[in-house]
Amino acid sequence: MGLLLAPTLAGLGLAVAALGAFLVRHPLKLALSDWRRGTRYPRTILAAKVAATYGLITLAGFGLAVWRAPAAAWLPVLLAAPLGGLQLWYDARLQGRQLLPEVLGGVALGAGASALMLAGGWGMAPALAAWALLAAKAMASVVYIRSRLRRDRDQPASRWPGLLAHLAALGLAVALALLGWGPWLGVAGMAVLLARAAHGLSPWHRRVRPQVVGFTELGYGILTALLLCAGYAAHA
Repeated sequence: MGLLLAPTLAGLGLAVAALGAFLVRHPLKLALSDWRRGTRYPRTILAAKVAATYGLITLAGFGLAVWRAPAAAWLPVLLAAPLGGLQLWYDARLQGRQLLPEVLGGVALGAGASALMLAGGWGMAPALAAWALLAAKAMASVVYIRSRLRRDRDQPASRWPGLLAHLAALGLAVALALLGWGPWLGVAGMAVLLARAAHGLSPWHRRVRPQVVGFTELGYGILTALLLCAGYAAHA
């Protein structure tokens, strides 16, 4: 989303750094969890090497961004860094599937789009509003997916947390659009996600495998990002 709205060399560096930081999570989690327990398996060294490779990619992108990005672009990165660090802390303790670290990870990643927009010359208000919309979408989706999977396994799970989270995201999108900081197409995207959650948590939804739920959610995420891109581009 950030590269579509603001394609710059600094943005490319930030995007590479964000991608590397995302990919480094899993191998780093494996290596840290083994070392923390004082054990070493064949996977431990391999995971450490893979994590180091992704870390070098992250540093290369970060270096390019430092060279070319304006100072304002680093504000979302600095705000998101503690959130990402806390998620890694949970991951290292094999607790990354809890609600809090999953939410933190989604919120932290959304900062990337905001940073890229600022690197491309966008104003602070619309850039931070984009992060807020992506963060709201991430939080609502995490709550929905957790409830959806539990219900599909015949485990007790209320539908209301997921629905209320999506209603809050929709309300935020409307408020930002009224202020002129967010696009009305963002409201449309949140409305689509609310309808998806209402159906997915209803007694009439069709049960599918978790992998299908994941790929479907990926599609909704791409749709939301494209709607936000189109809305911001038209607003600009």
